Amino acid sequence: MKQALVTGGTRGIGEGVARVLATAGWSIVAASVSQAELDAFAPQDGIAVRHLDVTDQASVDALFGEFPRLDALVNCAGILLCDREYDIDVFSRVLDVNLTGTMRCCLAAHPLLAQSGGAIVNTASMLSTFGGPLVPAYSASKGGVAQLTKALAGRWADDGIRVNAIAPGWIETEMTQALRDDPDRTQGIMARTPLKRWGKASEVGALVRWLLSDEASFVTGAVYPVDGGYLAM
Repeated sequence: MKQALVTGGTRGIGEGVARVLATAGWSIVAASVSQAELDAFAPQDGIAVRHLDVTDQASVDALFGEFPRLDALVNCAGILLCDREYDIDVFSRVLDVNLTGTMRCCLAAHPLLAQSGGAIVNTASMLSTFGGPLVPAYSASKGGVAQLTKALAGRWADDGIRVNAIAPGWIETEMTQALRDDPDRTQGIMARTPLKRWGKASEVGALVRWLLSDEASFVTGAVYPVDGGYLAM
């Protein structure tokens, strides 16, 4: 049975990814910095939960040290602090979680994935393509994740490690609940979304499952939108 670590795997897109992979037969560790999320996570066969702070190297080293084998890393840990990210301390915090945290985990996973011929899927965003005026740190971090993905794909190809990224659009998660509760904002979003609906975390998970599969064995360095056509408009 293949083993994967999903950071930020106890809620939102990360939870959707973890549950899709577990249903497909993977053994999953879903990690979170929040003890409340770990305690509240609804059990599912094939998923174990662990604490992980991606901004703390000791925490990263401790969790990765538990794995005798690792076939995949899915980096979903991330934060967005709307209307607060023009404060430089908040800006730095968001980048540390979303971008540097992704790199910490990739570096920690590298020796294990080189042994297994494994793969990494990072989480970029549609804001990797265009800026979000209310979230400069989130936008910058997700742009960085997209470019980091390409850099690592080139560097680690000789090690047999594929590195790709997903770029979710408007997905039904806790992060987008306020937007979904606002009829005016929802109308504007739907007007630009050809499929005229919000995406589901399980749909993002289905793409991750494919990117980690042998069917995607010739795919690396790619950033895949999952946005119902939003970026195309």
